[in-house]
Amino acid sequence: MAIARQVLCLSALLSLPHARSEPIRYSVAEEAASGSVVANVAEDAGLAPAQLSARRARLAPEDGRQHFRLDRGTGRLVVAERLEREGLCGHSATCTLPFELLLANPLQIFRVEVTVEDINDHSPVFPEQQVTFKILETSNPGSRFPLVGARDLDVGSNSIQAYSIAPENEHFSVSFGSESEDDKNVELVLEKPLDREEQAELGFSLIAVDGGSPPRSGTTQIHIVVLDVNDNAPMFTQKLYVGQVSENAPEGSVVLRVVATDADAGVNGDITYQFSQVVDQSHSAFEIDPMSGEIRLTKPLDFEVAENHELSVRATDGGGLSAICRVLVEVVDVNDNAPEVVVSSFSSPIPENAARGTVVALFSVRDRDAGANGKISCALEDQLSFSLRPAYKNYYELVTVSTLDREETAQYILTVTAADAGSPPLKTTQTFTIDISDVNDNTPVFNQTSYTMYVRENNVPTVLVGAVSASDADVGPNAKVTYFLAPAHPTEQPPCSCISVNSENGQVFVLRPLDYEQVKQIEVLVSASDAGSPPLSANVTVRLVVVDENDNAPLVLYPSQDSSPPSSELVPISAEAGYLITKVVAVDADSGQNSWLSYHLLRATDPGLFVVGAQSGEVRLKRPVTERDATKQKLVILVRDNGRPPLSATAALSAVLLHDFSDVRQPHSSLVTEDESGSLTTYLIISLVFVSVLFLASMAAFVLHKVCKRKELKGGHVLYGAGDLQSGVPDAAAAGTLPHAYCYDIISLTTGSGNSEFKFLKPILPSLPPQHCTTSGGTDEGQDFPHGPVTVGMKTPDNLGTLSAEQFNSLSFN
Repeated sequence: MAIARQVLCLSALLSLPHARSEPIRYSVAEEAASGSVVANVAEDAGLAPAQLSARRARLAPEDGRQHFRLDRGTGRLVVAERLEREGLCGHSATCTLPFELLLANPLQIFRVEVTVEDINDHSPVFPEQQVTFKILETSNPGSRFPLVGARDLDVGSNSIQAYSIAPENEHFSVSFGSESEDDKNVELVLEKPLDREEQAELGFSLIAVDGGSPPRSGTTQIHIVVLDVNDNAPMFTQKLYVGQVSENAPEGSVVLRVVATDADAGVNGDITYQFSQVVDQSHSAFEIDPMSGEIRLTKPLDFEVAENHELSVRATDGGGLSAICRVLVEVVDVNDNAPEVVVSSFSSPIPENAARGTVVALFSVRDRDAGANGKISCALEDQLSFSLRPAYKNYYELVTVSTLDREETAQYILTVTAADAGSPPLKTTQTFTIDISDVNDNTPVFNQTSYTMYVRENNVPTVLVGAVSASDADVGPNAKVTYFLAPAHPTEQPPCSCISVNSENGQVFVLRPLDYEQVKQIEVLVSASDAGSPPLSANVTVRLVVVDENDNAPLVLYPSQDSSPPSSELVPISAEAGYLITKVVAVDADSGQNSWLSYHLLRATDPGLFVVGAQSGEVRLKRPVTERDATKQKLVILVRDNGRPPLSATAALSAVLLHDFSDVRQPHSSLVTEDESGSLTTYLIISLVFVSVLFLASMAAFVLHKVCKRKELKGGHVLYGAGDLQSGVPDAAAAGTLPHAYCYDIISLTTGSGNSEFKFLKPILPSLPPQHCTTSGGTDEGQDFPHGPVTVGMKTPDNLGTLSAEQFNSLSFN
């Protein structure tokens, strides 16, 4: 958390324009009491004390410990806790406590550094309260006896400056000097030979004095035992021992063994070993066996931290004589550090049209190991489009070696492997993800070579009929496709105005209603263009097929529905089941199943008497006619197409049941029209008048029959044969709804006046002669129709089922 606050403060300091560039520096003596005033930081920062509270001033130390506090009322910087320089900075020559003064509204930062000044608060301390030396009485003046010096936690002038002996004696003096700046030795120097018989033991104090004011001192007792005869000091076999140890050697490994010899015998020749003054505090990693002189590891070493360690070993014999040698331990590097890849520059994305040799990345490699373990080789794995090129020393360039295509590969993931030459080698991989930026080098491509769309006729305006879709292998603006209608040739007129294409999504709309009966198909050219520079485009043909709708009702051609009243058909009462009365002929302007017509009997006076062919439209008798059937039958035929929903038309017709055609004697106009709105009396009067007129007319016609026979034959009032049939009926086959051709006998019924007639059509049966038809009126006996005009004189009014003139006149054909 303290590190996070330090990073936060440092980031704020670097990013804010209101941070002061030069720190405010103070100094304070260590051991200053809590609440001691260091300085008025508000005054030095150019701030009024009132601003400190208003702007919520606070201190932000880097180590997270509040050594100082800010008095917002006065702006003074005071000590928050007792400062111990040795605990804060150790043996460092300088001890600085940095922190930031933070103010808000606006944010402002002042860096403050307080130097803790060392005071002489520590006395020199010897490691032992008493040191005993056993010195042979035969020792020569000038002999030196090494001592372990005192330690003073203070630094500079407050550290140890001199050593002295108290009380002074004539036999010994102390020497405090150094062979080097970092190697200070304290030695007792024998000034006068010892005489055991005169004085067997000597005792005095060795005093270490520092340079403080007032000075402090430390004392240890020196006890001198004068030995007799031991006149040979130990001697090392080497002045300098050099040993090597691998940095991965485990704890307890033997580094080397020092050996010292003593020419004396017995106790005076027994040697023990110990570390003397140790160089660079490295003794913490080593221990020495006092008897064998073997130096072992107490913890693993690290070549990258220290390549060698220097030790000092003392050999002391039983008589107190000693010797010192130096030991240099060299740490042997092992391959325990993988190579490091440091990227200096990296460019991504790069355009797909980048030239060969384009530098994508520049990086360097390094290895903290030494020798072969630090020798690095780099390789690019499995890539044909890129390669590594040495640049300078341990720098490499990643460059392109072939043409790039984003549509083929939009991203390259390159792995650079850096391996050292150690055994086994260590490797480090660096991954470069290179994106390829797009260049407009691809034309839009439609997903179909052509499009066929369908629209129903009578569509609503702006109806959606489909969509074209084109894709562009490019990306971004180069892949943004817009659609528009284009002429088939640049010189042509603009494309059809009834079709529109959405420029964004390619949806095709029909802008106005279409009529299948007028136009069945439209072809347009749709162009897809990208937004690149320059833009690329492609064309496709769109075929719009108009689908027929059931918007035309069937049209009845026969019987004609334009005349009023509707047409009437005469049916002999002797007709049997299946007798063809007439055929309804209709057409439909639509196509396909919308033009498939079916015929149905919608209404009839007697529905059970008639049946209509669903496909042919033929109206036939369903059963034989009986005497109980009404003479006049009204029928309504429904003609319906097969559309969804279906449309229909009706054909109204009448069927008159006649027993004998000779009973029909009435003017044509009375057969066609009938006044149904008159009273019953009016009908009776008219009937009597017509009966009288018909009787007189029939008699006149009978008399004139012989005279006018030839003239009447030339006028066409005869029975026609089957050969004259084609001119007497509509050409049903031409209408497309009659599957077969039919032959009819046309019987002319006339009153003899020559101005009106009624024609009855009857099919000619294939098994009978053309001029003969057989009917069944409850008997199997056939009846021949006359070949000449039927007159009143031929009528048989007494037969059952025969219509009189009055009854015929009363029929309605509506």
